[in-house]
Parts: sequence; C-alpha cells; structure tokens
Amino acid sequence: MLCGRHAAAQTANRSAPPFTARLMNLEAATNTTFTYNAQLRNAAPVPRIFRLSGKVPEGWGISFKVEGMQVTSINIDSGRTQDIQVEISPTPEAKPAKYDIPVVAVTGMDSSKLALEAVVKGTYNVQLTTPTGRLSDDVTEGSRKEIRLVVKNTGTIPLDNLTLSSQTPSQWQASFEPATIAQLAPGKETEVVTTLQVPDKTIAGDYVTNFTVKNNYSTATASFRMTVKTSLLTGWIGILVILLALGAVYYLIRKYGRR
Repeated sequence: MLCGRHAAAQTANRSAPPFTARLMNLEAATNTTFTYNAQLRNAAPVPRIFRLSGKVPEGWGISFKVEGMQVTSINIDSGRTQDIQVEISPTPEAKPAKYDIPVVAVTGMDSSKLALEAVVKGTYNVQLTTPTGRLSDDVTEGSRKEIRLVVKNTGTIPLDNLTLSSQTPSQWQASFEPATIAQLAPGKETEVVTTLQVPDKTIAGDYVTNFTVKNNYSTATASFRMTVKTSLLTGWIGILVILLALGAVYYLIRKYGRR
C-alpha cells in the first residue's frame, strides 16, 4: 500500500510542470514593457503541449514569446526546459502601484502557476518646443541664427542624461548650449540655445531642421522650418553682373552692328 502511494506521488511530481522566473518582481514606468524571463519544464515521461495565459488589469496586455516568436501554447519534450519571455504592457492610465499578475501553464489536467508582480512607478515623457511654440524663422544665407528651445519633463518620473542632437540640411551645422541635461524633474523645464550655421551661397527657400532630445526612456523631436533669404550684398552683386552683361551685349552690338 505504501509502495503504491509512493509511486503515485512520484508520478504526480513528474507530471506537475515547474514554472519559474528569474525575477518575479519588476519595477518600470507606465510606458515601458515589463519583460520576465521564465522557464517551464516538462517533468512528464512524454511530450506535452502547454497552454499559456495570464490575468492582467483591464486595458493591459500580456504576451508570451519563445525564441522571439509570439506564442499561446508550446510543445515541450519530456524532461526538457523551455525559456519563455512574458511581456506585460500597462495601460497609459495605470496609476503608480504594485500589480499582481498570475500566469498559468496548463497541460491536460495539470497546471503550474507563476505569481508575477509589476510595480508601476509613473511615466517617462519629454517635450521639445520653443518658448512661443513657433517652429519657423528667417535667416540670411552665410549667417548664424540662434534658436531658443524648451525641454520640458511632462512625465511623473525624473529624466536623467538627456542629450540633444539635430538633423540639418546638407552643409548646415548646429550646436547646443547645453548639449546635455543631467536631470530634469517632473513638471520642470529648461531652455537650450541652438546656434544654426547657414552656409554661404545657400539658395533662397525653405529648409527643415529636426531637433531631438532623448535619453534611454523617452524621446521628442521638433521640426523647425527656416526660410533662407539672399543677403543684400549678394543681391547687388547679382544686379551688377546682369548690368555688366547687358552693357557688354550693347557694346558688341554697337561695335559690330555697323559692319
């Protein structure tokens, strides 16, 4: 009788699929995906198909990935362990708190549960604009133009190590002062002075420069339209060249037209 109970217990232990995760508790921002690295082992003497599911708060998303491919079930050979990524995406309206996420792997009459925790600590968000909101200006070819940009932390978490960069038209140059922001508290803003260098002989017209501020968690881009105008000196030189050309034509006509 005891032998029969012992054998039954061994069979139950083999058939129960151990479901574990390296880190059960993760902390991140609302606009960040929580990624848990889990392992599921098939202790049964035969291959089994496991159905994966999880219960998340309303509006949240949950998915399972194996070797980069999203799955809802997986076939595991006897005695093998499979790595599974569990990805949980909070809703943007999620309030800072700790959320319990029960995950289960079901095969036949057996199931194994995994109790995950997602700690939402707020949101990362950065905004890039100008003091007036205007994103256009005029500049003379061959000159420099100072543009005042405003970087604002519109999230609920401090932003660290923000860097500024630009994508300018060909041959144009842009510099920032400061070029990096060590930290920006929630709700605070800071001003950055951008100097835009326009090359000589730039053709008159509209040109767009994209300014970007970012760190590891958030990014923002502002497209600034600059209208290039020709300098007065260039204009007078152009007029003078035209007059000289007309004068030369008139001289040639007077000189050779009599023959």
